[in-house]
Amino acid sequence: MENQTATHIFESLSSGIRLDAFRLLVKHGHAGLVAGEIGAVLDLAPNKLSFHLKALTHAGLVSVTQEGRFQRYRANLPLMLELIAYLTAECCSGKPEECLDARAASCCPDTVLPPVSSTLES
Repeated sequence: MENQTATHIFESLSSGIRLDAFRLLVKHGHAGLVAGEIGAVLDLAPNKLSFHLKALTHAGLVSVTQEGRFQRYRANLPLMLELIAYLTAECCSGKPEECLDARAASCCPDTVLPPVSSTLES
């Protein structure tokens, strides 16, 4: 991932509403939600929600598919994981085994953190 791409993603998440919408879509995984469901959960008017979903879609964080009269939104989970990998790739100068204390204190699951040498985990 390039710095400019990561910056664009963070800019799109800098709104509390967009962050809430993205986290909600992440929670619903591959099933996603239709716009009306997102609006109901977040208590947002359709025009306000549409503005924020468009920004997330433009950043690539969200995809949308038409289902009859409805639009279903889904979080781009691979892009989210790529961003996490980008942020953590150089953790402790690329030696994640040096960050074991920080990893233990983190609520982030090991599956999304850089791998640690299996000999150190034992």
